[in-house]
Amino acid sequence: MIRKTHISRQPVASGSYVVSTKKEGTLDAYLGTCVGVALCDRQAGVGGLIHLLLPEPTSTDVFGRPENYATTGLPLFIRDLCDKGAEIDRLEASIAGGALVGPLSEIDLSLDIGGRTVEIVEKILHGSGISVHRSETGGHFSCCLSLDLETWESHIDPISIPATSTKTDFERPALEQLDSVVESVRPIPQIALKIIRMIRDDSHSMQDMAKEIRQDQIISAKVIKLCNSAFFRMKMRIDSIDRALVVLGEKRLLQMVVSAVVEDFFSQDRQGYSLCKGGLFNHALGTAMISERLADLTRKVPADIAYTAGLLHDIGKVVLDQYMAIAYPLFYRRTQVDGDNLIGVEREVFGIAHTEAGGRLAESWSLSEDLVEVIRHHHHPEEAAGNPELTHLVYLADLLMSRFMVGQELERLCTDSLASRLQKLGISIKKFPRIIDSISGQLFDIPLSGAY
Repeated sequence: MIRKTHISRQPVASGSYVVSTKKEGTLDAYLGTCVGVALCDRQAGVGGLIHLLLPEPTSTDVFGRPENYATTGLPLFIRDLCDKGAEIDRLEASIAGGALVGPLSEIDLSLDIGGRTVEIVEKILHGSGISVHRSETGGHFSCCLSLDLETWESHIDPISIPATSTKTDFERPALEQLDSVVESVRPIPQIALKIIRMIRDDSHSMQDMAKEIRQDQIISAKVIKLCNSAFFRMKMRIDSIDRALVVLGEKRLLQMVVSAVVEDFFSQDRQGYSLCKGGLFNHALGTAMISERLADLTRKVPADIAYTAGLLHDIGKVVLDQYMAIAYPLFYRRTQVDGDNLIGVEREVFGIAHTEAGGRLAESWSLSEDLVEVIRHHHHPEEAAGNPELTHLVYLADLLMSRFMVGQELERLCTDSLASRLQKLGISIKKFPRIIDSISGQLFDIPLSGAY
């Protein structure tokens, strides 16, 4: 069957569902550890898709967030379908997702969050007498569950299958070439460097800084656009820097300026590390927001410094992206199909990893030692010496983004030492789902910005 590609596609964010009558269009759920369930009653012409974050609530406070959990969200979804005319005994189900966070052992089975979500979903569907027509769950890889609202056909596909290519040999760039690329990356604007230093030193000359921001019309426009984006969901529209200062406060405005500047470095017009348009920047911004939240929860590092570190952690991909665009099919197969570690494949193919390239770029920008260390060691935080808590925190934020907000960029972090890395932040394996739950309302309901 030929699948239409011109119809409108609506992403279903984590912790939400969509119910629809028959019409032209497709619902998509991009799934890693999360679980997606598509249900339809062909006869009634009603169907929908739910994107579940966790198996059950981690506390008694579920008010306003029942769609996050399989135990509360799936019954709500089924009831809504029936209210729209569906009959239980005619519903057909497709289930996808539930990937593992990391390798399982007998002592950390609680990491199988997706597996437990799938078990609850299957139990509820079976108990309701709903037949499952298609199910692809588990493993370590991401997928997209789609429901065609016109034909009621569901599909489960790997995320961002690369263009057909048989080429597997690439000319490794010489070290001199990479040094040249680092030097050719335009310098980060001085206003951003000033702000990063202000955040780190907790010094504020906000009046002068606000004046400097206002005078730069390009940065001002970018900041205002970012303030009004889906990531921050302001209750009122921001239309000026002065308004942003009043609504956001000093420190958040400073973070917005640095974020807006960084977006330029991550912008891309071809597929490389990104799996969708804006994927690298969305991943960086999401990691920054999670890092800030984790800092608030653990009190190991200042939240504003954690935000900056999370925002800049993958800056080395800017250096290597031009090579990645050519080698993408190979990297996709090695990391997404074979399960190889991205850092190892980068060193094998390019002779350098994005962490090392990022460290060089950060040094050329004269960033602080703490930030350089995070950029260099966020895949292996135990190698950090100067501020290991900050590096461990960004590692965890990066991991949560890659498992629970998938489909943005090509990366898989090693989780072999996850238990000890969590312990460094004072987080036990059993508390891991609670950490996910605590940040879900802030971030995981942000849809993807769009595919290539």
